[in-house]
Amino acid sequence: MAWTSPMTAIAGSVFTASQFNTFVRDNLAETAPAKATTPGSFFATSATNQIAERIPNASVNLTPDTTTSTSYTDLDGGAGPSLSITTGVACLVIISAAVQNSTTFSARMTYDISGATSRTGADNRGIASFGAASVGNNLGVTVLEQGLTPGVNIFTGKYRVAGGTGSFNSRRIQVVPF
Repeated sequence: MAWTSPMTAIAGSVFTASQFNTFVRDNLAETAPAKATTPGSFFATSATNQIAERIPNASVNLTPDTTTSTSYTDLDGGAGPSLSITTGVACLVIISAAVQNSTTFSARMTYDISGATSRTGADNRGIASFGAASVGNNLGVTVLEQGLTPGVNIFTGKYRVAGGTGSFNSRRIQVVPF
């Protein structure tokens, strides 16, 4: 069902049951209170005169893991964190982790998007730790992803190093869909 522009009332004309159902009942069913089903959700415009309920979500992996890969990949122990979420054409993606490297090379975390949209991880959408081997950094970044294909999108953490062994702990991905 879609919202319908209300009719213009004319003095002395009869307001029929069909008009009431179309312009009052059906339009009220298209409002946020009528569509709300999940506590903590909010509404975003999905098309002209249409709204969609959006539900933020997060995925956390607290298990320490490593990689020696110089291209973005899963960690040695597997993929993640990862989450599947319904988005519109945009969303905020927040990633964070405790990151360090066994050498002075960088260690990086980003994310891939799959599902309705396909994007591979990139340095400009991630976090990086640079410096001495003994330094462990808690890092985070927020990215506004635009131009997404509306639907179910999957966000998965990906990792790489410039050299040495990268260590990653307390890895998080949070998505606020619009």
